[in-house]
Amino acid sequence: MAWLNYHHLLYFWTTVREGSVSAASRKLRLAQPTVSEQLKSLEESLGVELFSRVGGKLVLTEMGTHVYRYADEIFTLGRELQDSLQGLPTRRAPRLVVGIADVVPKLVASRLLEPALKLEEEVHLVCHEGRTERLLAELAVHALDVVLTDAPVPAGSAVRAYSHLLGDSGVTLFAQKTRAERLRRHFPKSLEGVPMLLPTEGTSLRRQFSTWMETERVRPRIVGEFQDAALLQAFGQLGMGVFPGTAVLEAQICAQYDVAVVGRLESVRERFYAITVERKLRHPAVVAVSEAARSALFGAK
Repeated sequence: MAWLNYHHLLYFWTTVREGSVSAASRKLRLAQPTVSEQLKSLEESLGVELFSRVGGKLVLTEMGTHVYRYADEIFTLGRELQDSLQGLPTRRAPRLVVGIADVVPKLVASRLLEPALKLEEEVHLVCHEGRTERLLAELAVHALDVVLTDAPVPAGSAVRAYSHLLGDSGVTLFAQKTRAERLRRHFPKSLEGVPMLLPTEGTSLRRQFSTWMETERVRPRIVGEFQDAALLQAFGQLGMGVFPGTAVLEAQICAQYDVAVVGRLESVRERFYAITVERKLRHPAVVAVSEAARSALFGAK
């Protein structure tokens, strides 16, 4: 049986936290070549690449991020053990580790998770963002408690998990205020040839929006496609084009991005799911998230 070298893992954890090998070397009081060699040994023992080099800097790979999450948990527990032996208070709030798919708007994610932080028993919330496929893989090995995404687990998925519908919402189109006022007059025909920002192909929202455009016989000029919902809305705030947002959060989107409503697409629906490895939700914070989403954010279903 192969054993994990915790010294090597400590050097890796320190390198990530300090931001570079040289900074980690100073923190550990070791020579820089020594730390670099131990990082290489860790990669070889795990059989994965932990870092890639971008512009002369070390950047975590997807597997590196995965390993770091475990390392952080291990050494956090180690610090608590030392504190307990010294008689220091070590009360540790239960953790809720959430994977948020990058297609889920940040406003939606924050509103969904808000009830978890309002429970009587304090919860330590840890959020990770990424592609749904990668998050589901981490859920399968129990690195995450729940994944928030916009679609159920795909049929035939290798990951055994269960999809819990939190709710659904219509979609609203937004734009900078002067443009929005002009486009509202003859909506949706006014969208013909107008610059539009959309999610990338293959997403649920993009598929529905394409169908809506065909039905309405309008052809906006798609000037940007984004996998990350936050980046899409940031470009919309800059006035680069009309962009979609979750209808139940119209007021917040208008206030946060200083935009106005162009029109509402009731036939286009966004759905949000909590995906877990359990058929029935058990984590108290996840139960609170689910109940609040169904009763308050999206209304009773």
